[in-house]
Amino acid sequence: MKEEADLFKILADPTRMKLAVLLSIKEEVCVCALAQALNEPDYKISRHMGIMRSARLVEARREGTWMYYKLVNPRSRMEECLWDLFRDCLTDHPAVKACLERLDKAQCDGQEINRGEHKLFRERQDAQRGSGAGKKESGV
Repeated sequence: MKEEADLFKILADPTRMKLAVLLSIKEEVCVCALAQALNEPDYKISRHMGIMRSARLVEARREGTWMYYKLVNPRSRMEECLWDLFRDCLTDHPAVKACLERLDKAQCDGQEINRGEHKLFRERQDAQRGSGAGKKESGV
């Protein structure tokens, strides 16, 4: 029962709870987008994500200067139920709705990053510099 109690201690913080809910909905998101979604500075979100990472609730992936986070695959039936609860029951919570609206409008370095798509940002930068000449992305 200690592991389960520790999980609930981590999620008892409102910021970490919102982060877990957002990640259950959006799957993988960068720190800068999460910070904008929660109206908090990047360093504060990074600190919370570090706590969640230490508790093995999230996984991190670095891409260039951006850190992306996602919830781990559930390791137990309880985690599976919690991730489902976050996604299915808390999406309509007013605080979560507000965060999702800000997340959908989030920008990093002046670029829209819906669903954390910094790769598209880099490709656009490369194209502007000429290193991506000849490469066109459909639908952009």
